[in-house]
Amino acid sequence: METLSDKLNHYLDAGFPILYLETFEEAKADKLIEEAARNQNFSVIECNARGVFFKATAEKTKNDLPTALNNFIEPPPMAGDKFDLNRKILVIKDATKKLETTDAASKLKYLAELILSGKLNAGIIIVAPVVALPKEIEHLITLLSMDYPTEKEISALIKTFCVMEEIKMPRPNLFQRLVDAFKGMPEFEIRNVLSLAVARDGTIGEEDLSLIHEQKKQIVQKSGVLEMIEVEKDFFADTGGLGNLKRCLERKQKIFQNMTAAEKFGVDKPKGILIAGLPGCGKSLSVKAAASLFKIPLIQLDMGRLMGKYVGESEANLRRAIKQADANAPCILWLDEMEKAFAGVGGQGVNAELTTRLMGTFLTWMQEKKSLTFVIATLNTIKNIPPEFLRRGRFDEIFYVDLPDEYEREEILRIHISRRRPQDLSRINLQKIARRTEGFSGADLEGAVKDAVEETFNQGLNSLTDEALIDAINQTHPLSETMADEIKDMREDYAKRSFKNAS
Repeated sequence: METLSDKLNHYLDAGFPILYLETFEEAKADKLIEEAARNQNFSVIECNARGVFFKATAEKTKNDLPTALNNFIEPPPMAGDKFDLNRKILVIKDATKKLETTDAASKLKYLAELILSGKLNAGIIIVAPVVALPKEIEHLITLLSMDYPTEKEISALIKTFCVMEEIKMPRPNLFQRLVDAFKGMPEFEIRNVLSLAVARDGTIGEEDLSLIHEQKKQIVQKSGVLEMIEVEKDFFADTGGLGNLKRCLERKQKIFQNMTAAEKFGVDKPKGILIAGLPGCGKSLSVKAAASLFKIPLIQLDMGRLMGKYVGESEANLRRAIKQADANAPCILWLDEMEKAFAGVGGQGVNAELTTRLMGTFLTWMQEKKSLTFVIATLNTIKNIPPEFLRRGRFDEIFYVDLPDEYEREEILRIHISRRRPQDLSRINLQKIARRTEGFSGADLEGAVKDAVEETFNQGLNSLTDEALIDAINQTHPLSETMADEIKDMREDYAKRSFKNAS
């Protein structure tokens, strides 16, 4: 598999005019670029917010980007060969806003076309934390992104840090847990956390795993499109009904926990599941239950936040999110209300084209991914979902969640009463209450229990009763009333497609 260093060398050697390196690790990027420059026998010129730096001669000027680019096109008198770009790499930083101007973009385009035509033997590398592609030069740019450290690199980082700080190396079992915890974090963040751990008590111990978790959570949140969801340990046991879905998750969990033996036996890595169905019937709860069962991080991808301002930015946001999820593997990646993100596929206009490209990026990753990133997509309706998503091989299983039957309603009622009034549970006739709740969703049942408990408290009574629950039920308008037509259409659609019932 090609490393970023290999790609830089190959693209420069092939004369690709502009490489766009998406990263906020500038120091690491500098090392990679300097290594590539040595391999190509090039020198490096850097243009950033403070001016132009000629690294071979240690000279600098205070030119801004448009002026610097103009000097490279038409060198000023008496400048000698200082602004001659031949056999040089021009590194551009701090330019996200400056490239919005037509002046800077057009000058960069001119230089890129000279490289493309072979009239100029040089390379241009833009280093920025976000992708911002002006329309004028979009076709001349090749996007690259910084890889997260591998397990081997993380191990080396920890060992080097311990030697430099002259502290005791963590015992083997803890060492491996630290390596696993650091997955998905950039190098400088790993060093920062290690430094903070040592500053607290002079050593690296088991208690520092929570520090890593908190820092990783911040990194995920700062991405803008991902969120790490905290999950209670007993979520799976507290999920009522959905027997088929839960059995599927238990099978996948067994494979996850024994992946090496499973692969040796010929079992493929689990890809994920798609859960469609009525709102309030347990789709989101099932995702959290899966994370609780698997005992791995749950990361939610907010599809609505993917859309960016610049050409290619949305796709870059998705690629970055996918890469971060892969780096945090094993984990669950949750796509909530997926139908909203891909509703425009196959339509006309700019937005439809963008949605189609996003779908292509996501499906290609789903088909080819090698990491232990288990994808769970939830959606309320499949009417607008492209058929490509439902093709065998994208997801391991596709389930639909219907309104709970009587047995499941009894189980859901038991869970919600146990959470609030466990001492009253033995006195409640759950079977009688469940029969009175035909057409209720899980959310309807929870709401009725909450209302009954609240009213019991307000009346100054000592215990929850059947009568209080029945009163609350009678005042509830269940999902089967408020969405009768939609439910009928959904059931027909799911039956037609032969989706597996989650219950």
